[in-house]
Amino acid sequence: MAAKKLCEAYSKSLLDEAHRWGGLKQTGVSLKYMMEFGSRPSERNLLISAQFLHKELPIRIARRAIELENLPYGLSEKPAVLKVRDWYLDSFRDVRAFPDIKDATDERDFTQMIKAVKVRHNNVVPMMALGVQQLKKDMKQKVVTEDLDEIHQFLDRFYMSRIGIRMLIGQHVELHNPNPPPHCVGYIHTRMSPVEVARNASEDARSICLREYGSAPDINIYGDPSFTFPYVPTHLHIMVFELVKNSLRAVQERFMDSDKVAPPIRIIVADGIEDVTIKVSDEGGGIPRSGLPKIFTYLYSTAKNPLDENSDLGIADNVTMAGYGYGLPISRLYARYFGGDLQMISMEGYGTDAYLHLSRLADSQEPLP
Repeated sequence: MAAKKLCEAYSKSLLDEAHRWGGLKQTGVSLKYMMEFGSRPSERNLLISAQFLHKELPIRIARRAIELENLPYGLSEKPAVLKVRDWYLDSFRDVRAFPDIKDATDERDFTQMIKAVKVRHNNVVPMMALGVQQLKKDMKQKVVTEDLDEIHQFLDRFYMSRIGIRMLIGQHVELHNPNPPPHCVGYIHTRMSPVEVARNASEDARSICLREYGSAPDINIYGDPSFTFPYVPTHLHIMVFELVKNSLRAVQERFMDSDKVAPPIRIIVADGIEDVTIKVSDEGGGIPRSGLPKIFTYLYSTAKNPLDENSDLGIADNVTMAGYGYGLPISRLYARYFGGDLQMISMEGYGTDAYLHLSRLADSQEPLP
């Protein structure tokens, strides 16, 4: 069934080409390289960058398209997954159809085209979540936890690759910004204050908590606001937002009917030689030790997916306190993308500490799945 549908929509030559490109070697880029290269966005540098993407993007996109065809347990046949695979094949076709980039005009046209590619993929995460949900519905509950290791590893590779593709496109597009914010090189802020980003992300999470519960615990941040290091603020915002949101929800639900005042959430920013570490601590009751391994899987959420079978896929951007259980595993991928990590330590009956490690050695290479 799926094979038939695929051949109708895409020519055999396109699929063959995707398989050929998917076999080529990917080239990783470091944060340091992106920063040095982008600090002088001359016409020549933008041309070199576009020529690199013209070769690199089809390799990365093709790999994912092929992988989407061969998923275990019939996941590839789920309507939501077929849709994602079509997006990848369309994007592969668009990039491959673009002629060689020879001058500034070609480069500008190419930039517009990859900008459209990035927008096409905006809803990939909720759409894949929906596919996994469609799969879980068909499977017996018991199978879900043990046999889905393979799917979990695939999703880790898939989302890590997506972070990389979006970073490369976003970085290139942003270098065209005629008035970049001070100290910014594309997506990278050369003097990012982690305390400031943590403050903004916490306020965002807290306002959602207020909206959903009518009240929210306080958040105290400790660290030197004037300390800065080069990083991608949007990535850090996503991670801290997610951790704080989880903590707020845990504390809020634990103290909702209590006459005690909800204890504050504490965020500590530490500046080490190798890592900048951000610790988010709450007294939300913790997670039982048996539940800890589950919090980094994509198949486990205590909340229901806001993108339900019957909901309109267009409105996937209204953020809720509890999402499709993807916040933690995806935050960990963001941390690992530039050589960091995310660890959760829990005391059942008391609370949870999340340690977000961000590597200061900006020359760590992208992990290429």
